[in-house]
This record gives sequence, C-alpha cells and structure tokens, in this order.
Amino acid sequence: MNFPADPVIRQQLPGIAQIIRDETWLEAERRGHTVPSDDPVVRANVCAVILRIGARMRDDALQQIAAELSSCTHVRHLAWHRAA
Repeated sequence: MNFPADPVIRQQLPGIAQIIRDETWLEAERRGHTVPSDDPVVRANVCAVILRIGARMRDDALQQIAAELSSCTHVRHLAWHRAA
C-alpha cells in the first residue's frame, strides 16, 4: 500500500480503517451474514461517518502532529544545550 505524502492523511488512516471495519461489521449484523468491506451500503455508511466526523479527525491529527513536532523540537533543543 502506498502511503500518502500528506502527514495529516497518514495520521488519519488507522481511524478510517477502523470506521471501515466497524461499518462492515454493523452491516453484517444487520443482514445476518458476512459482508465485504467494498459493499455499496458499507461504502455509503463509511462516507456518511467520514463526512460527519472528518473535520474533528483532521483537527485531532493536526494537534497530534503539532505535539510530536513540539516534542522533537524540545528534545533537539535539550540535546543542543547539553552539547554546548
């Protein structure tokens, strides 16, 4: 699988994969038999969920990336001071 260059999208992929698994399971429960994840109803439900919570997912991803960058910058700053 090729990973997108956008770090925000990369950060969101595990959450999207979980939504797909959840919606596939829910549709299988509704029908009473297994359903493939590319089923049209599953896809429509996944899209509806992403449209509903996508902005929050993006904000969460941006906050996590900012925290990681801040942590890396802080560690580099400490290492520079120790070396000086």
